[in-house]
Amino acid sequence: MGDLEIRAAVTDDLPAIVGMLADDPLGAQRESPDDPTPYRTALERLGTDPNQHLVVAVREGRVVGTLQLTIIPGLSRRGATRSIIEGVRIHADERGSGLGTQLIEWAIEESRRQGCQLVQLTSDNSRVDAHRFYERLGFTASHVGFKLQL
Repeated sequence: MGDLEIRAAVTDDLPAIVGMLADDPLGAQRESPDDPTPYRTALERLGTDPNQHLVVAVREGRVVGTLQLTIIPGLSRRGATRSIIEGVRIHADERGSGLGTQLIEWAIEESRRQGCQLVQLTSDNSRVDAHRFYERLGFTASHVGFKLQL
């Protein structure tokens, strides 16, 4: 399958990232690959925040995966720092290859390196396969999540 590089995302990666975000039933409803403007603006904002890490997995010069890792200092849990993994996507050609595991393991190791005591993530209720994947990696469905659309 070739060597894998996990690196910070750059502007040239946006078409591939947005394509992966839109390539599933949920993403197809909420992403707009034809309008790159909001994605460029978001990438610029992410780049100014040292607690945000938008990364891509690149194999043979091609972006094949992505995720965002956010580091959050806090007071709860005795002043623990936690991380949140968001926007995990694997290119359709790479699903089932172990790439998702590699990306999540990278995020866990980076969280440790950043001094985090807890890694958390959310997954839409409809993504049953993703839930099994995260459980295999040691995550537990310990909380109920709530969202408020603004």
